This record gives sequence, C-alpha cells and structure tokens, in this order.
Amino acid sequence: MKVAIVHDWLVTYAGAEKVLEELVNLFPEAEIYSVVDFLPESKRDFIQNKKVHTTFIQKLPFAKKRYRNYLPLMPLAVEQLDFSSYDLIISSSYAVAKGIITGPDQIHISYTHSPIRYAWDLQHQYLKESNLQHGLKGWLAKWMLGNIRIWDYRTASGVDYFIANSNFIAKRIWKVYRREAKVIYPPVDCKGFAFKEEKEDFYLTASRMVPYKRIDLIVEAFSTMPDKKLIVIGEGPEFDKIKLKSGPNVSLLGYQPFEVLKDHMQRAKAFVFAAEEDFGITPVEAQACGTPVIAFGKGGVKETVLEARKTTQPTGVFFNEQTVSSLVGAVREFEENRSKYLPQNCHDNAIRFSVDTFKAEMTEFIQSVLVLEDRRESSADEKEYADRGLINTY
Repeated sequence: MKVAIVHDWLVTYAGAEKVLEELVNLFPEAEIYSVVDFLPESKRDFIQNKKVHTTFIQKLPFAKKRYRNYLPLMPLAVEQLDFSSYDLIISSSYAVAKGIITGPDQIHISYTHSPIRYAWDLQHQYLKESNLQHGLKGWLAKWMLGNIRIWDYRTASGVDYFIANSNFIAKRIWKVYRREAKVIYPPVDCKGFAFKEEKEDFYLTASRMVPYKRIDLIVEAFSTMPDKKLIVIGEGPEFDKIKLKSGPNVSLLGYQPFEVLKDHMQRAKAFVFAAEEDFGITPVEAQACGTPVIAFGKGGVKETVLEARKTTQPTGVFFNEQTVSSLVGAVREFEENRSKYLPQNCHDNAIRFSVDTFKAEMTEFIQSVLVLEDRRESSADEKEYADRGLINTY
C-alpha cells in the first residue's frame, strides 16, 4: 500500500510529535505532509530526516514564528494537499490535519489528540488568555472560531476511523462529531526515564510556562508551605510573572537538557501537575522513574494515575479544584500517606503506556481496518455482480 502521514505543523518535538515518530517507524516508506515545516536540520531524526510536503502557508510572511496567526487559512491550505495517489492516509491531528480531502477508495484514519480545543469547549478560556473577549478583535476572533467549528464538524465525515489518545478525548470526539473512537494511548519512552527507588526531599514540576499549564498555581501553593521545597524546570512567556510569585523555597531552573530533567524526575519525592490535559505525558514519565504524581483530577491524567480509593497500589493523589487550598490539601494528604505510593507500583503502572504497547495496538488496529475494508469491497463487488446477473448469490 502507498501510505501518507499528515501532521498539523512541524516546529518542535513534543507529545504529538512522539506519536508521529512512531507512525513513521511503523510506516518507514510513508510520505509526510504538514501545514508548515520549520524543524531545524539538527532535529529531524525523529522523522528519519524525511522531506515534508507543506502548504502555501510555509511561504507566507513571518510564518516561521507566527504560523498560528494563519489559522483562518489553514482549512483552505490542507484541502489543497493532493492525496489521490495514496491507499492509506493517517492524520495526526489536534487542529486541522484531519480535514484533508480523500476519495471513496482511500482509507483515512485520524489519530486525534483532540478536536480543535480553542474552537470548542476551551474557546472562552482561549479568548480570555488572548485578551480577545471584547472589542472589534474579539468579535472577529469569535466569528473566525465559529467558521472553524463549522468546517471542523463537516470534515469529520471525511474520516473513516477515529483513534483517540484517551477516553477523555474519545468523549470529546463523540460530543463534537458524534463519532465513536478507538482509544490508543500515546507512546511514552518508559525506557528513557529509568526507574529509581531512592527519593529525596523535594517536589518537582516541569513544563512550558504558558497559562493553561498552571505553573503559577503550583508556585503559589508551595510558597505558602515554606517547609516544602519545590523545583521548577521549564521556560516560556509566563516565566517572569511566575518568578515574582516564588517564595525562597521555590527554585526556578528555566530550560534544562533532558538528562537534567530526568535526573530530577528520578530523585523527586513527587511530581506536581496542575493542567487539564488531553493525555499528559509528563505524569507518565515521572511514574516510569518511580515517582508518584500529585495532579489536578481532570482530563487524561485520571486514566494514567491511580488513586488510593480505587486501588490498593496507588500511584498518586488528585486535587479537585485549580486553587491554592485544593493543591495544598493534596500535598498534605500525600505527606500523611506517603508510604502507600511505592516507586515500583508507579513504574509498573507507567509500562501500560510504553512505545511497544503503542506500536502493537496501532498495528493490530490498522490490520483489522484493512481486513474489514477488504471484506466490504468484496461484498460490494458481489452485490454489483448479482445486480447485473453475473453471479448467483444464493
């Protein structure tokens, strides 16, 4: 079969790109398409240094740094990509990749990280964070997002099979598109985050510092607990704002290379996570190191962290509100019951989300789809021949 893989945009190596990496490993002969490709030459090994077919947005002014500003043009852009020569197209989509145009004799499988968050249930949060709630720019943004919703819903019918990265996203796909989705969790490099039994007396959080990650909440909460040490790894537009909220017991290390991040993740007594994520890879990476997780109890993390009231082998604690008091309460609960959260149980739980598991489940699903489509084609041929009197179906 001739296979193509479509990704939204290629500018960095993060969670969605880890899925793309394993899709390319499964289909090394596949060609790759993306709205834009601004990966530096030194960071293209995860796509096997392949050439990427891009859209006209690649050549628009300032696209390298402000490609997101061209979101209103992206539906038009992806529809200009020609997939007519491929048998199987796999889209890795959290924005517009699933909106490609395919024919009735082609199979389109969409691995959906999420329907476009800022056009659906997170629209109001996006408008607030972007200061687009009022004024002419606000009305234009709302009008644009309304058009995106119409297009996004319409193009869902062009997907033959949906895969969701969590049950949380499968529910969102059903809510938005009224389509069932197979759940296959993203691949987590559990081998890269090696297990360590011994822990030290500090907490860790690591993330890009953008509003929805809520690093500010974590820093504020620990600043009210001067007896507890917090280390923060990551950089981003919120860094200076968060630094102002940091107490003397909070250390902001900024960006750190992978080995430094892994070392801290292995030694921390717990990893703190305050975002509402579709899946959330870092809590799984922390558990692979044998490190328990204290997390906001909403989104994909509810599927990756095991709490004490539901199992005898818990791997973390949830807090129910994104407030300082709620997070402080969860830290206190963790401290009081720390002996329950065994490093080995954390590691064993993380293995459920390994790269090998992802590859096996994706391979099995795609093979089952191909068999099903082959049967459907055979049945359609038999019906056509019967209608024309060429065969007797009885």
